[in-house]
Amino acid sequence: MYRLYGMSGSGNCYKPKLLLTQMGVPFAWIEKDTRKAETRTPEYLAMNANGKVPLLEITPGQYLAESNAILCYLAEGTPYLPQDRWQRAHVMQWLFFEQYSHEPYLAVARFIMKFLPPDDARRADLPRLHARGHQALAVMERQLTEHAFFAGGQYSIADIALYAYTHVADEGGFDLSRYSKVRGWLERVHAQSGHVGMA
Repeated sequence: MYRLYGMSGSGNCYKPKLLLTQMGVPFAWIEKDTRKAETRTPEYLAMNANGKVPLLEITPGQYLAESNAILCYLAEGTPYLPQDRWQRAHVMQWLFFEQYSHEPYLAVARFIMKFLPPDDARRADLPRLHARGHQALAVMERQLTEHAFFAGGQYSIADIALYAYTHVADEGGFDLSRYSKVRGWLERVHAQSGHVGMA
């Protein structure tokens, strides 16, 4: 059985949890709170020297870090990752977009607003994060104007990756009312078989 080390409430940890649940694959969830330095212990660092979650233990002593790498590993050979070379590249394109143009803004703004005190100095960065986050949301809106899902013509790990922080974007101060296509897509993802919410 897979063992998934993660922190409840983290979108990056939610991604593999959602995929495993939708695939009907049993797994054990091991809670690790990064705010309490639970991923900085010698025992955890021996499993993942980067000291972050999520971390997938495939077999004893075999570990895989980074949320989107875990998604690719788990989805291999399933409809969640197309076999066609072109469609597969499109999935990868959106996975990279999520990590470089989306998550650094939506997720960080959410962290600041949800987990840091109102007088924290990092709140000064919110205008920049919101501006860049809205740029990413606008890109998503354009893609969804002609497509029900992001890649391969069907629901895939590209959707799971982008859904994780988009569906809680309001917690980071993002108003999605102007993005009708994104909101429709969120509803379609929520309606997928085996969907579970972020704890």
